[in-house]
Amino acid sequence: MRDYELVIIVTPEFEEEATADIVDKVKSWITDAGGSIETFEEWGRQKFAYLIRKHIEGQYFLFNLKLEPSAVVTLERNFHLQESILRFLIINRDD
Repeated sequence: MRDYELVIIVTPEFEEEATADIVDKVKSWITDAGGSIETFEEWGRQKFAYLIRKHIEGQYFLFNLKLEPSAVVTLERNFHLQESILRFLIINRDD
Protein backbone atom coordinates (compact mmCIF):
# COMPACT_ATOMS: atom_id res chain seq x y z
CA MET A 1 0.00 0.00 0.00
CA ARG A 2 1.23 3.47 -0.87
CA ASP A 3 0.22 6.86 0.45
CA TYR A 4 -1.63 9.10 -2.00
CA GLU A 5 -3.14 12.54 -1.89
CA LEU A 6 -6.29 13.04 -3.95
CA VAL A 7 -8.00 16.35 -4.73
CA ILE A 8 -11.32 16.41 -6.59
CA ILE A 9 -13.31 19.38 -7.86
CA VAL A 10 -17.07 18.85 -8.05
CA THR A 11 -19.40 21.03 -10.13
CA PRO A 12 -20.88 23.85 -8.02
CA GLU A 13 -24.44 23.47 -9.30
CA PHE A 14 -25.30 20.55 -6.99
CA GLU A 15 -27.05 20.93 -3.66
CA GLU A 16 -25.29 19.87 -0.47
CA GLU A 17 -27.01 16.49 -0.44
CA ALA A 18 -26.09 15.66 -4.05
CA THR A 19 -22.49 16.73 -3.43
CA ALA A 20 -22.37 14.48 -0.35
CA ASP A 21 -23.59 11.59 -2.51
CA ILE A 22 -20.76 12.19 -4.99
CA VAL A 23 -18.18 12.29 -2.18
CA ASP A 24 -19.63 9.09 -0.70
CA LYS A 25 -19.35 7.46 -4.12
CA VAL A 26 -15.65 8.42 -4.31
CA LYS A 27 -15.11 7.04 -0.80
CA SER A 28 -16.75 3.76 -1.80
CA TRP A 29 -14.55 3.51 -4.93
CA ILE A 30 -11.49 3.82 -2.69
CA THR A 31 -12.64 1.25 -0.15
CA ASP A 32 -13.88 -1.16 -2.87
CA ALA A 33 -10.40 -1.04 -4.40
CA GLY A 34 -8.94 -2.19 -1.08
CA GLY A 35 -7.78 1.25 0.02
CA SER A 36 -8.36 3.23 3.17
CA ILE A 37 -9.01 6.94 3.73
CA GLU A 38 -6.66 8.40 6.33
CA THR A 39 -8.03 11.97 6.36
CA PHE A 40 -10.72 13.89 4.49
CA GLU A 41 -11.13 17.67 4.20
CA GLU A 42 -13.79 19.78 2.53
CA TRP A 43 -12.17 22.95 1.22
CA GLY A 44 -15.44 24.50 0.05
CA ARG A 45 -16.17 26.59 -3.04
CA GLN A 46 -13.31 28.36 -4.75
CA LYS A 47 -13.09 30.38 -7.95
CA PHE A 48 -11.07 29.10 -10.88
CA ALA A 49 -8.36 31.06 -12.65
CA TYR A 50 -10.07 30.13 -15.93
CA LEU A 51 -13.29 28.45 -17.07
CA ILE A 52 -13.50 24.69 -16.68
CA ARG A 53 -16.38 23.17 -18.63
CA LYS A 54 -18.19 26.53 -18.53
CA HIS A 55 -17.92 26.82 -14.72
CA ILE A 56 -16.22 29.68 -12.87
CA GLU A 57 -15.99 27.91 -9.49
CA GLY A 58 -16.02 24.44 -7.98
CA GLN A 59 -16.24 22.56 -4.71
CA TYR A 60 -12.88 21.19 -3.58
CA PHE A 61 -12.28 18.03 -1.52
CA LEU A 62 -8.99 16.55 -0.26
CA PHE A 63 -8.41 12.89 0.56
CA ASN A 64 -5.26 11.39 2.08
CA LEU A 65 -5.43 7.68 1.41
CA LYS A 66 -3.59 4.39 1.26
CA LEU A 67 -4.07 2.43 -1.93
CA GLU A 68 -2.40 -0.21 -4.06
CA PRO A 69 -0.73 1.26 -7.17
CA SER A 70 -2.72 -1.04 -9.45
CA ALA A 71 -6.01 0.38 -8.08
CA VAL A 72 -5.10 3.95 -9.10
CA VAL A 73 -5.82 3.21 -12.77
CA THR A 74 -9.33 2.00 -11.93
CA LEU A 75 -9.93 5.02 -9.73
CA GLU A 76 -8.82 7.40 -12.49
CA ARG A 77 -11.12 5.67 -14.99
CA ASN A 78 -14.06 6.14 -12.61
CA PHE A 79 -13.23 9.85 -12.29
CA HIS A 80 -13.18 10.28 -16.08
CA LEU A 81 -16.62 8.65 -16.36
CA GLN A 82 -18.20 10.78 -13.62
CA GLU A 83 -19.39 14.00 -15.28
CA SER A 84 -19.96 15.80 -11.97
CA ILE A 85 -16.22 15.72 -11.19
CA LEU A 86 -14.60 18.55 -13.12
CA ARG A 87 -10.97 17.80 -12.23
CA PHE A 88 -8.98 15.42 -10.07
CA LEU A 89 -5.35 14.97 -9.12
CA ILE A 90 -3.74 11.94 -7.50
CA ILE A 91 -0.24 12.42 -6.10
CA ASN A 92 1.99 9.69 -4.68
CA ARG A 93 3.21 10.92 -1.28
CA ASP A 94 5.83 8.18 -0.78
CA ASP A 95 9.35 9.56 -0.92
